Amino acid sequence: MGGVRVALGSDERTVLTDAVAEDLRARGHDLVRVGPIADDASELDKQWAEVGHDVGELVARGDCATGVLFCWTGTGASIAANKVRGVRAALCTDAATATGARKWNDANVLVMGLRLTSAEAAREMLDAWFSGEPDPSEHENVERLEP
Repeated sequence: MGGVRVALGSDERTVLTDAVAEDLRARGHDLVRVGPIADDASELDKQWAEVGHDVGELVARGDCATGVLFCWTGTGASIAANKVRGVRAALCTDAATATGARKWNDANVLVMGLRLTSAEAAREMLDAWFSGEPDPSEHENVERLEP
């Protein structure tokens, strides 16, 4: 995945969210920031459910090619994003999981937990995410995920 628009959302700004934003920019991606990591004051009070939903909407509408999303555990944000039709958000903890999520699930939103994810692990997950492609033989299974 070359330089694309990425929806980047979190319910809090941390060293990790800043590191991932910088990494994404260095890869040539354009960022659409959602939640307290945005430069817009109207985004500062958004909580994880709203941030997850908004990132999901940006991806589902095609405004962004993919999303990267955070909350403390990553669980709530992934649940919120997955409520949006067309979103396949995957909570990942390592590069192998991110690879599998792209390959077998055609995941379009990468979710990480702020609590335990290191900048190095995040970078490895981003490498896997942006180099991975969906496996065409899984298309039928992915279609079954739609309501």
